[in-house]
Amino acid sequence: MSDERCTTEGTARPAAPSVGAPASRRHARREVDPASIPASGAWRPGDDPGHRRFVDLGPLPLEAGGRLPQVRLAYETWGELNAAGDNAVLVLHALTGDAHVTAHRPGDDDGWWGQVVGPGRAIDTNKYFVVAPNVLGGCQGSTGPSSPAPDGTPWGSRFPLLTVRDQVSAEIELADRLGVGRWALVVGASMGGHRVLEWAVMAPERVAAIAVIASAAQSSAEQVAWAHTQLSAIRLDAGWRGGDYYDAAPGRGPHAGLGLARQIAHTTYRSPAELDGRFGRLPQHAEEPLSGGRYAVQSYLDHHAGKLALRFDAGSYVTLTQSMVTHDLGRDRGGVEAALAQIQAETLVVAVDSDRLFFPAESERIAASVPRSGPVTYIRSDHGHDGFLVEHDQVTALIGRFLRTVAPVRAAR
Repeated sequence: MSDERCTTEGTARPAAPSVGAPASRRHARREVDPASIPASGAWRPGDDPGHRRFVDLGPLPLEAGGRLPQVRLAYETWGELNAAGDNAVLVLHALTGDAHVTAHRPGDDDGWWGQVVGPGRAIDTNKYFVVAPNVLGGCQGSTGPSSPAPDGTPWGSRFPLLTVRDQVSAEIELADRLGVGRWALVVGASMGGHRVLEWAVMAPERVAAIAVIASAAQSSAEQVAWAHTQLSAIRLDAGWRGGDYYDAAPGRGPHAGLGLARQIAHTTYRSPAELDGRFGRLPQHAEEPLSGGRYAVQSYLDHHAGKLALRFDAGSYVTLTQSMVTHDLGRDRGGVEAALAQIQAETLVVAVDSDRLFFPAESERIAASVPRSGPVTYIRSDHGHDGFLVEHDQVTALIGRFLRTVAPVRAAR
């Protein structure tokens, strides 16, 4: 998710001065030296695993044909599975997120949803056994383009096309290995919401309840168009080298293309009202736009581009974006409405009222066809799509109330 861990994949930073604030009050952001950016920001075997755990799942047949001969998923867990096995919650991240949802102990990084998941939070890790996998195709420990292929070199251009169904198939195997027969709740936003819906259709007997946040049952033409520009930005970077760039020296990988893709995506994650209110037409620090300098909003996008290039992998960005492009819950199931009608789980559908990536109408479509869904619940926010990461109080209230209703459990002793 952006780099505010409050933007579809990132870490919290202080709010910018208001529109009326003089330019002199705007701090100069620390720029990332392009020559220092590694070819890939992926986690690699031998790196510090942090709180990651790993499971090797063996070969995985793929929806588009062929198979991955060996699949590994990285994941993190919090809390404990109770004797009844009815307190497991699966949290599914968005495009550039990872398995680190929340801290494990004081002093840890808060994670990308630390205000929602944790002791005493809406998803209370004193009560629930919480599991968060790094998605198949990702770059933080799960098998993806940066992972070793059978010949020991990175998959790169040889990595196959993955669909959301492939990703969920791997997550079903993970649940088997963890001894989770049925999830009390499967929750995810954005790309994570795609997987939530597929879980509910592919394994209905294993999902008691779902929460689908700021997502859709089928990628729209506009979403495909936004994705196409991001994919092109990466592929047109000379450092991409067809996807086989992992041996490149720092500064020689596809960081420029990945950064541009991030800038395009990040603009869709925020709302016009927020960007205008936060930046207006203020210049960045002492820069003068009439002399070739940047406006503050341009610096903001450059900042996020550089941060993503340091922690993510261009190959995974392409692989996961392609999985979003091909997302269609109704494929080979009689259409979207017919597929949604198959969902048996208790369902919470949440939209962000200012979302211009996954418009609220797409959430309304889900709620209208899922038999056990209530009306769409709205997050009121000026932050656009990233409202699900920014509006902690609203998200906490919605998920907490829903979870207490569908899966009331006592704190573990």
